[in-house]
Amino acid sequence: QVQLVESGGGLVQAGGSLRLSCAASGRTISSFTMGWFRQAPGKEREFVAGILWSGLITLYADSVKGRFTISRDNTKNTVHLQMNSLKPEDTAVYYCAAGGGGRLGSSSSYADWGQGTQVTVSS
Repeated sequence: QVQLVESGGGLVQAGGSLRLSCAASGRTISSFTMGWFRQAPGKEREFVAGILWSGLITLYADSVKGRFTISRDNTKNTVHLQMNSLKPEDTAVYYCAAGGGGRLGSSSSYADWGQGTQVTVSS
């Protein structure tokens, strides 16, 4: 089991940027698929971005493509989500997740989840 702790959330104006980090402990994440999901109030959790263990393959939700970038540093056991050109509709709790396989964009592919970090984008 991997313990995941997200950080970097906060309040930002529309058009601004934030960089989320996910620190893993308990196991190395070098062989894990890693992903970011988000859940807005009253909505279901949705996929944001995912990255394979090698870092060579990434996947993004259409709503964030071109604005968000997922990256990983296996030597530091961390994953990041760079979020640019933020919009009010990006407001949500963002969760980091670790998985062993399956489709990048499916929550069922991920076994371990962090507690989340709040991102609020004001208009």
